[in-house]
Amino acid sequence: MSKCVLITGATSGFGLAAAEKFAQEGWSIIITGRREERLKQLAQTLSSMTSVHYYALDVRNKEAIDTMIEGLPESFKNINVLINNAGLALGRSSALESDLADWQTMIDTNITGLTNMTHALLPTLTQQKSTTVINLASVAAHYPYPGSHVYGASKAFVAQFSKSLRCDLSKHGVRVTSLEPGLAESEFSLVRFKGDQSTADTIYEDTTPLQPKDLADIMYWIATQPAHININSIEVMPLVQTWNPLHIEKH
Repeated sequence: MSKCVLITGATSGFGLAAAEKFAQEGWSIIITGRREERLKQLAQTLSSMTSVHYYALDVRNKEAIDTMIEGLPESFKNINVLINNAGLALGRSSALESDLADWQTMIDTNITGLTNMTHALLPTLTQQKSTTVINLASVAAHYPYPGSHVYGASKAFVAQFSKSLRCDLSKHGVRVTSLEPGLAESEFSLVRFKGDQSTADTIYEDTTPLQPKDLADIMYWIATQPAHININSIEVMPLVQTWNPLHIEKH
């Protein structure tokens, strides 16, 4: 019997690449996201390689998550891996210039959405011999930078939640990993700058950033480690990215 992975935010970026990777390896795939047409197209593409089930939802909507889980076809009910990928950043302006609605959207998606999906699937994950939860955090969880405010704080929650969740679930055979990428080229920046392609493109000029496939390969590696191994966290940056000296404000 093939193993099954559920991936949130599968319509682009890391989630899309993860779906392609696990499908190529013969896993059954459950893909979710807000953009139903993209999900449908992805499901059609992946169905030539494996069994695929898609369900359009917003992870902020707990009722939608519950409905999806209750309605899963029998062959998709035994989920072995949960990849909590859905998340976003909005804006890069300073806290003083930020839109409170953007802050709330990041909190609702990156924190509430992730915990909604995790909590709903815990009964399923703990009923099986060995399962894995992979939570997408960020290097921003550990290294602040101007304009990171709520985004960085939300990813710090993800990183700490992952560690605490592992404490509770290890006795049930559930592994938990916080995956923390640095500069990566995807639709992430386009969303952050609200569709401003030229601004998004400047982030990657003259760099060789991580690609979604790189992260998908890491996710698959985490998920396929021997059952007695837990990868607590992985922080990964492209070679071009390092740390700046601490800032000193001079008056």
